[in-house]
Amino acid sequence: MRRLIVSGAIALAALVAGTGAVVLAAGTEVHPKHQHWHFQGPFGTYDRAAAQRGYQIYAEVCSACHSLSLLAYRNLMEIGLTENQVKGLIKDIVIPDLNDDGQPIERPARLSDRFKKPFPNDLAAAAANNGKAPPDLSVIVKAREGGADYIYALLTGYVPYDKLKPEQIKEFSIGKDDNFNTYFPGHRIAMAPPLADDKVTYADGTKATLDREASDVTEFLAWASEPWMEDRKRTGVRVILFLLALAGLMYAVKRQVWADKH
Repeated sequence: MRRLIVSGAIALAALVAGTGAVVLAAGTEVHPKHQHWHFQGPFGTYDRAAAQRGYQIYAEVCSACHSLSLLAYRNLMEIGLTENQVKGLIKDIVIPDLNDDGQPIERPARLSDRFKKPFPNDLAAAAANNGKAPPDLSVIVKAREGGADYIYALLTGYVPYDKLKPEQIKEFSIGKDDNFNTYFPGHRIAMAPPLADDKVTYADGTKATLDREASDVTEFLAWASEPWMEDRKRTGVRVILFLLALAGLMYAVKRQVWADKH
């Protein structure tokens, strides 16, 4: 009986080890490279010039499919834009609304309005995108493992069909009309490459390379995911300084109270 138990344990261990080896051998996930972001670290802040360019990328490229429903247009003033600049950016946007009689109308966007959705509902979004609604980008940097590094890698990780190796085409069943992305799980991705060199003409004159565009829109989406981050970090620094001062005060009081006992 004892021999049977030992033999079974050995066989189970071999099976588990073998399964792990198969998983590792068959695994094709590629982890994104770490990028330097201004907002990382305990004293990190958002690069507002990059975030403003990132908003331009979102407005001209991403907003056709992806919503940003948790932000209002007035929030754009937090990335360094003035009220008049924001009003100028949204002057051509019309928002569906109801009049005093409850009838549907369209009116010019206001600063207090949330970002306009590209589709009236999820069903319409899915119908226009091969059955799957594009995700809302409000907290996409927080929602994806790898955060900003993953978003940047995804945007720059597309490989044209004619650049793929034959074994990649065969293994992942990639056709000429499919999109291959190095960093997307499974590598086949429904979204066509959204960015390319000179995809937009930056308002500040910055050269619009693929890397620059991907970095800027990631900076913007990182801010959109946590617009209060800088306030949180400033509050944290103040709390730490207060606790250090309090600890010093308590130590001094302790020395004073127990001075005659030493």
